Amino acid sequence: MKPAFRFRAVLAAIVTAAALLASAGQPQIAKAEPPPISSHAVASSVIDVASGRIVFQERGDEQLRIASLTKVMTAIVAIEHGTLTDTVKVGPAAYGKEGSSIYLHLGEEMTLHNMLYGLMLRSGNDAATAIAEHVGGSVEGFVYLMNEKARSLGMKHSSFKNPHGLDDEGHYSSANDMAVLTAYALKNKTFQEIVKTKVKSAPNPNEDWDYRWINKNKMLNMYEGADGVKTGYTTLARRTLISSATRGGQQFAVVTLNDGDDWNDHKRLLDYAFKHYPSTSIVKSGERVQSPNLVVARSFDYPLAEGEIGELRKKIVLEDQTTTDYRLGMRGKLELYLKGERIASLPLFEDGSSRYKAQEQATFQFAKFEQEQRHANFADIFRTLLRAVFTGETKEG
Repeated sequence: MKPAFRFRAVLAAIVTAAALLASAGQPQIAKAEPPPISSHAVASSVIDVASGRIVFQERGDEQLRIASLTKVMTAIVAIEHGTLTDTVKVGPAAYGKEGSSIYLHLGEEMTLHNMLYGLMLRSGNDAATAIAEHVGGSVEGFVYLMNEKARSLGMKHSSFKNPHGLDDEGHYSSANDMAVLTAYALKNKTFQEIVKTKVKSAPNPNEDWDYRWINKNKMLNMYEGADGVKTGYTTLARRTLISSATRGGQQFAVVTLNDGDDWNDHKRLLDYAFKHYPSTSIVKSGERVQSPNLVVARSFDYPLAEGEIGELRKKIVLEDQTTTDYRLGMRGKLELYLKGERIASLPLFEDGSSRYKAQEQATFQFAKFEQEQRHANFADIFRTLLRAVFTGETKEG
């Protein structure tokens, strides 16, 4: 070997050895992904309730029959458009409805609130029909509300034909869509309270004893922190299940469609989500993000797997001074991206400004007023309109 070649070879070896020695004591940044997991379901989805991030899915967008998981939509539409203290009267269409039942009598009256417990704990198809007729003015009117809600939530693979989930041509959803719906519904306190209830009693006008409904959702007793949501079964849909659980302030929901081993699968999928996708603080309210004086108006947490924190990117977008938002005190937005996808857009204000606090208070008060007005007026008005459209009648009774 010539001296020049020998020198270059020795130098290359020294450089390589030095690089190896330098890196030996350095921590390696692992882009570790959670280990693979699967279920026995035809389709499945796991969602972080607070953020709406789907952390796992298999065939999540496939359109399938969902059986009584339908009643999650029935319940949230009824809660939002109805009045819980209303008295619901059982008509001929609800009385003796096939499938699972809470055995309501023809002409029986029950509060909407109690009927929702019968709907979600015992999966009463008679309750579903009675609720639909009361809140929507007719079953058809209520189904219209269900599909409007699906559209507003971005459920692109769903079509509802009835309020109970009995097999019906054109009645379907997907695991991902039902996960999105469930995450939305679980933010409603009335819905939360109903689906986590293990046993509920309600007045029974036809007997000397009260109704006593035991929740069919075995996950409430099988899994630590379980707090919902709904079981389902029909001959064509097979076993369907939505469960939710909260641990350490973080809540996940799991959806499986056509799963012969759903209880065990849900325990495994919940364990997987809690272990591999813990809620991670990304920014704190009041945190300074740009010199000299911009701060984030609210905190943001997000479920991240190990290694994903290094894939977060932040982008500051300054507000045009001619906009209304700027005049109201907002100076820009902090946009957060994970793997190129935007996951949040947080308002920025000047450090020390009280404008964002005033804006938050105003927003809260408006939302509260809007909700009260909707509950007080909108349900009655909309029921009347739907009744006129679908039945030709303008009065109840």
